[in-house]
Amino acid sequence: MNEPEFAELREKSSGLKSELKELEPQLVDLDEARDRILVSLPNLPDPEAPDGETEEDNVTLREVGEQPRFDFEPLDHLDLGQRHGWIEMEAAAETSGSRFAYLLGDLVMLELALIRFAVELIRAEGFEPTVPPVLVRERALFGTGVFPDDREMIYEVPKDELFLVGTSEVSLASLHADEIMEAAELPKRYGGISTCFRREAGAAGRDTRGIFRVHQFDKVEMFSFVEPDASREEHERILSIQERILTALEIPYRVVDIAVGDLGAPAARKFDCEAWIPSQQRYREVTSCSSTTDYQARRLSSRYRAAQGEPPEPVHTLNGTAVAVGRTLVALLENGQRENGTVDLPSTLQEFGAPERIPT
Repeated sequence: MNEPEFAELREKSSGLKSELKELEPQLVDLDEARDRILVSLPNLPDPEAPDGETEEDNVTLREVGEQPRFDFEPLDHLDLGQRHGWIEMEAAAETSGSRFAYLLGDLVMLELALIRFAVELIRAEGFEPTVPPVLVRERALFGTGVFPDDREMIYEVPKDELFLVGTSEVSLASLHADEIMEAAELPKRYGGISTCFRREAGAAGRDTRGIFRVHQFDKVEMFSFVEPDASREEHERILSIQERILTALEIPYRVVDIAVGDLGAPAARKFDCEAWIPSQQRYREVTSCSSTTDYQARRLSSRYRAAQGEPPEPVHTLNGTAVAVGRTLVALLENGQRENGTVDLPSTLQEFGAPERIPT
């Protein structure tokens, strides 16, 4: 190459550098626009999920247990709680605002027995008991798909750039963020024990009585990291554990297959277990069980290597409620009540400190 040719190439190279420098801001803008679009996209629904747009399109798979028949006028959980001094709503409203409650006495002891029962059961099924953080950074909420759609439901602590979780699923999903696991390590299963916080924005006028829908509640949550081929089996496994818990608690319930339009962004398939609530004469959701396939793992960069030398690929993640304490207490109180105002409790809770009935 002679000198004039070299000089020409050097001039072209300098021109390309200048052009690239001018285009770099456009690339940043395009990357940000792409990421905004990707964040807004939901997971692909499972082909077996029922068609439909609303909860009216959900499909009931089965009903389990016998609904109680009372030969007296049953009370709702709040009347029962106030009669015995177990639930204090007015003082909580003065202290914290609407949709907060003080739980007292027998109800607290019942909650502790319920949590211990659930934790022991899921631990025997391979879920490692975990007390996760309830304050998380924004990435954890984007990574699990809570943001951007459900941002209005989340309490924010702006000074510290932290958010209170509405479920320990958010913290548990982040436990292996930016990590490459080996296939031999999977499945990894965790049982999160935490207090949860939800603003319940948009739920005005719904379930405002009592403790069924409140801003603060305790929950035991199952969370699994599995290989993609094991995802469907794990989903059924988590659901079966939820049903074992409700059966042991002697709560009548039904299992519902959630329609595509009601899945939310992260879930490809979701089953709800709904308990029979006598005061409402209908079934209400007490647990939820979701397969999010690789949706959360891709966002959080949770990967595994199927074999040595293979490139890493996203794991699948699944979550399911073991026990949502407040709603389960409602079901236990209302279904177990007797004419004299006492509440019979399931025998399975007695080895964890609950009496046969409350008040004793």
